[in-house]
Amino acid sequence: MTVDRRFWVWAVLLGLTGQLAWTVENMYLNVFVYETITDSPMVLATLVAASAVAATVTTLLAGAFSDRSGRRRELIAGGYVAWGLCTAGFGFVEVDRVAGLAPALDAVVVAVVVIVLLDCVMSVLGATANDAAFNAWVTDETHPGNRGRVDGVLATLPLLAMLLVFGALDPLTRGGHWQLFFSIVGGVTALVGVVAWFGLRARAAPRPGGSYLGSVVHGLRPSTVRSNPRLYLVLAAWAVLGTSTQVFMPFLIIYVQRFLDIDGYAVVLASVLLGAAGVSVLGGRVLDRVGPASAILPVAGVYAAGLLAMFFARGMLPVILAGIVLMSGFMLGVAALSATVRNLTPADRAGQVQGLRMVCAVLVPMVVGPFLGAAVIAGADETFVDLGVVKQVPTPWIFPAAAAVVVLIVIPVLALRRVRQEEETREDALG
Repeated sequence: MTVDRRFWVWAVLLGLTGQLAWTVENMYLNVFVYETITDSPMVLATLVAASAVAATVTTLLAGAFSDRSGRRRELIAGGYVAWGLCTAGFGFVEVDRVAGLAPALDAVVVAVVVIVLLDCVMSVLGATANDAAFNAWVTDETHPGNRGRVDGVLATLPLLAMLLVFGALDPLTRGGHWQLFFSIVGGVTALVGVVAWFGLRARAAPRPGGSYLGSVVHGLRPSTVRSNPRLYLVLAAWAVLGTSTQVFMPFLIIYVQRFLDIDGYAVVLASVLLGAAGVSVLGGRVLDRVGPASAILPVAGVYAAGLLAMFFARGMLPVILAGIVLMSGFMLGVAALSATVRNLTPADRAGQVQGLRMVCAVLVPMVVGPFLGAAVIAGADETFVDLGVVKQVPTPWIFPAAAAVVVLIVIPVLALRRVRQEEETREDALG
């Protein structure tokens, strides 16, 4: 079924802009800290985990509020403006500046604390605008006949955002112009929020009854889980895929730069992102035809194959080919899981389900995954010397570790199939 053109314009504009900001937070912030503050993988893992907790709690609260208030547009537009301003603030955190302001304190420790706190604030704003309000808006505006296609496109936006950042702004980071880098991304995010305030339209959706606190905790109640077993099994599968991804993703740019020693890493990443994005857009149509739930295991298999290929890949071309397989499987996996979750979402709980999605797709993966990756890196103990300083470097073992995690997705997916068959059998008996 067709999707309204106006919907596509706003979905892509808001989705891509949000992913630009998340790219800075999820990937380049780690590089910024690594290059300018500390090379400790545990600090990087802590940064990721803290932001994940902040984003998840916020989405649970803001998602319930957006359901009850119906103010999707205001939360999206106002949130994007504040999100952009906060993003611009990262560039002002420097060890030398901190040392000048607080000479009696350890400047590195203070800088790390400031970055973690600012990252949590940014995550609160981004989760409100993007995860809670924007994703609920997408659910409101779509239906089961087109969600595979829509989520297939949305799944490409994180990688397209990475491509835009790498292609247009990476020279700034390589030159150490971090303040300008963060200011550009933050300014664009805020500008889109202003435009959305005047142009975005949101249709009225059913609103849940009961109290606000009841809406917040509704999805966490055992009775709700028992009433919607398929929804929670899909969310569990998403937690497995997300955790697998976070084993290597926070360290990916550093791995390509420092372990593989590929100077043209932007070319590698651009090729991977474009190739995988094309596969995802085309695959989204297939998801609508075969059913997104049926595609979860096959695309997870493609993703696992790509991870194993990355372990052996050396040199630009092998890394590009392995990366396309890996990212294609990952994006189609996200699209299949996201579309299935939307199809199983109660009509009056779209915002609340975004909070549950954040628990499984962000909180669990970003708390568990980076620490697994950091442990693998610390265990391998590979180092290099940068301007006389010995630094740890990620190794290829992060990819088999991620593959070992994703194998666990078989458990919730097989349970999902069993529950669906049992429900269909009961419906046939009643019919």
